[in-house]
Amino acid sequence: MGILTKIEIMNKEDIKNLLKAVKDNKIPIDEAMKTIEDLPFKDLGFAKIDNHREIRVGYPEVIYCAGKTIEQVKSIIEFMLTKENNILATRVTEDMYKAVREICKEVSYNKLARTMTIKKREEKLTDSYIVIVSAGTSDLPVVEEAAETAMIFGNRVEKIVDVGVAGIHRLFSKLDIIRGAKVVIVVAGMEGALASVVGGLVDKPVIAVPTSIGYGANFKGLSALLSMLNSCASGVTVVNIDNGFGAAYNASIINKL
Repeated sequence: MGILTKIEIMNKEDIKNLLKAVKDNKIPIDEAMKTIEDLPFKDLGFAKIDNHREIRVGYPEVIYCAGKTIEQVKSIIEFMLTKENNILATRVTEDMYKAVREICKEVSYNKLARTMTIKKREEKLTDSYIVIVSAGTSDLPVVEEAAETAMIFGNRVEKIVDVGVAGIHRLFSKLDIIRGAKVVIVVAGMEGALASVVGGLVDKPVIAVPTSIGYGANFKGLSALLSMLNSCASGVTVVNIDNGFGAAYNASIINKL
């Protein structure tokens, strides 16, 4: 097999491989120490990159870009690229994407979702899938954020869009796909009624995402949030307004149980 020079630490299996390589004299102790010296976190001054997160919780750190400068986002990703992890960034501007593309041509940008993804390693896709159901076309940015998150974590994803309660017959034609999923994400603005409807039709966990879509009394998603929290469908849980990432993160955990 030859002499190993370095093992990237991304998960518990990598730690086992590193310890075995040291034991078998394939990696010097000093080289192993260099590999793990940044394992808890890397201090960039303006940010502390949590290199240990995937080992603790099963998923690497995700970059929330809102409020960060272009240079901060670029510097964070530049360091994370050295760890051979898949990278997900949310709430990304086009200027941030252009800056990152200068250091990584493989970066993908979903303008609608406002996400960047960089695949450094292939994830084996799950046999089961997550279905994302949205009420209207205006909810698509949140749908896309959820889809990008679920896919970078190695989940099969199905999307069913524009099937809100104003034309509920559109939903019924897709029930076989929805019921076949291991977990359902429902994205809806206005009064958020779609989550309760879906929750009453399936025997799978439903994660509801209220969106800030609607006229004045929607209160930027508050009406949908309160409706979903007060759902009479017992299997519905709710994440924050427009939080497609949070819904997909939890859906991924459920899908991989």
